[in-house]
Amino acid sequence: MRIVMQPAGLARKVVNRHFQDTIVKPVMFDEHTDLLEPGVREELKRLFPDGAAPMWGVMPGKRNVNVAKIRKMQPGDWVFFTGEKKIYFGGTVALMWRNGELAKRLWKADDDGSTWEYMYALSGVRTFDIPMDEVRELLGWKPTRHVMGFIVLSDGESDTLQALLTLDPANAAITPLDPRTEQAAVDAFDGELERKAQRAARGEQAALKRRLLPGTTGECALCGRELPGTFLIAAHIKKRAMCTETEKRDLANIAMLACVFGCDALYEHGYVTVAPGGDIQTSPLAHEVPEVAAYIQGKLASRTVTWWNEDREPYYDWHRTHTFKAGLPT
Repeated sequence: MRIVMQPAGLARKVVNRHFQDTIVKPVMFDEHTDLLEPGVREELKRLFPDGAAPMWGVMPGKRNVNVAKIRKMQPGDWVFFTGEKKIYFGGTVALMWRNGELAKRLWKADDDGSTWEYMYALSGVRTFDIPMDEVRELLGWKPTRHVMGFIVLSDGESDTLQALLTLDPANAAITPLDPRTEQAAVDAFDGELERKAQRAARGEQAALKRRLLPGTTGECALCGRELPGTFLIAAHIKKRAMCTETEKRDLANIAMLACVFGCDALYEHGYVTVAPGGDIQTSPLAHEVPEVAAYIQGKLASRTVTWWNEDREPYYDWHRTHTFKAGLPT
């Protein structure tokens, strides 16, 4: 999975209008059957059974400067929309195609007749509120580097953001694999085929678990069940890899007990979060996974997390803006 940076500052009226027209209000396929190629239309309907999807596009650029970048992009990649010095929106590239006529209908054309003809549909979309300063620091970019145009990040940069921001893949067109290419990759690999898994030692983990679980049993902060300590994890409220040294040492506030029966994973992957005041907030994307929706409805709906307090709110706020699957903006 690669990550694409898509500049789209909403302070610009034309960008805001396009965003409202084809992202906030997903595009209905049946309204454009005259311009959608049959193969594209059928694949869109397969990926989006409701008959609509958020769509965006990229211009070829002067002297086709963007075309080579676009060719690095494929279904399954992640797109971050940037503007006003932050990442504010993102999703999985579900399908890509080229259609200048449809692009003109949706977004018109600029003064020289160019349009956003390299189109893509997005699945699993969600909002973010991540300052670009934070992204630059994560990726080791210079403080003066800005996302001025459409770019595809390197594999290393993509892996870093994917791991630290918990970017789960969503529905996307499957690119057929060439068995010959797969075998060639295996034949060319000269490293160890198997190696022992190694886990980085975390000096604070033992102390953290003891502080949260002084006895043999404890209460899951999310579902409230009293459980043996074996089934409870000292879960970081803010992802540990994103914590400063000071935050890692804030043992009284940085973590909570979460059970391995579902609560830890749901929080880690952003299907639930904790709102100011402690109420559990459910992602609008939870309904896409019936098992997830059923667990939340049965164990977490309408609950208030008593572990929440003002000192822990900054960590919960980080989770809401970086990890929680907040869905489409309104």
